[in-house]
Amino acid sequence: MKKILAITVAATMLAGAAFGQERYVMITHTQGTDPFWPVVEKGGRDAARHVGATLEYNFDVSGDMAAMAALIEAAAASDPDGIIVSLPDPAALGPAIRSAVADGIPVVTINSGLESSAELGALMHVGQPEYDAGMAAGGRAKAEGVTKGLCLNQEAFNTALVDRCTGYFDAMGARLNQIDVSNDVSQIQTRTAAALQADESIDGVLAVGPHVCEAANKAIREVGADVHLACFDLSPGVMDMIAAGDAAFTIDQQQRLQGYMPVIVLHLYNNHAGLLPGANIPSGPGFVDRSNAAAVKALAGIDR
Repeated sequence: MKKILAITVAATMLAGAAFGQERYVMITHTQGTDPFWPVVEKGGRDAARHVGATLEYNFDVSGDMAAMAALIEAAAASDPDGIIVSLPDPAALGPAIRSAVADGIPVVTINSGLESSAELGALMHVGQPEYDAGMAAGGRAKAEGVTKGLCLNQEAFNTALVDRCTGYFDAMGARLNQIDVSNDVSQIQTRTAAALQADESIDGVLAVGPHVCEAANKAIREVGADVHLACFDLSPGVMDMIAAGDAAFTIDQQQRLQGYMPVIVLHLYNNHAGLLPGANIPSGPGFVDRSNAAAVKALAGIDR
């Protein structure tokens, strides 16, 4: 398998040299505080290097969807060979994406927005089915004894995170119990602690981001609650929490693939007469727990 991958990468690099350097623009909805996105960016830059392309990576620190739409419009105006964009709010970002597609720019969506990708004209989507991932987390939490849950959502505008929370509670046969905690770790800790103190019957918490999970763990310790904590995504801190038994598991969506695969897809599409996978690429979900955390710990926050 490694030999086959090496041959594939080598062939792709030669193709890049033959067709000249391409330029791709990646735009995501990070505010620069979430450790998830540097892994996506690294995947994209690695892929661009492998095919002999350049990658520009942009985000707006405000997290404002209008500002993100403006970045998409600016990227399209620069006439790149392709745009890679996360899609947390299809209503806000859709017009800019449709306009880019109308201008003949191939677009691949990543991470959020699977359900809206095709209708906006994107070639395909790379990411995990978020509702299914939430269902997987909720099913396991229920099997591990959770009877009343709480979901912590750091981006209220992000449909993917709402899908995670919704799936979690649907799997448990319970009504959605979600609070918005922002991306500020001090606010996450404060709001989580307040929620646990207000309802002592909560025995399960789902944190839909790694920094959220780390802050939630501090809140749980602060109030002395006996709570089953589950996470989304990987970070060194989350790996330590799993090893210590402070978190039961995390859902791994393998975000390196969300950065890496779109560049490869666009390169093949542009240089091989529209060559394209026949379906979206699901990057997850998968479980990381005490049984396999040691195997991926060194990659957490870097390539996982």
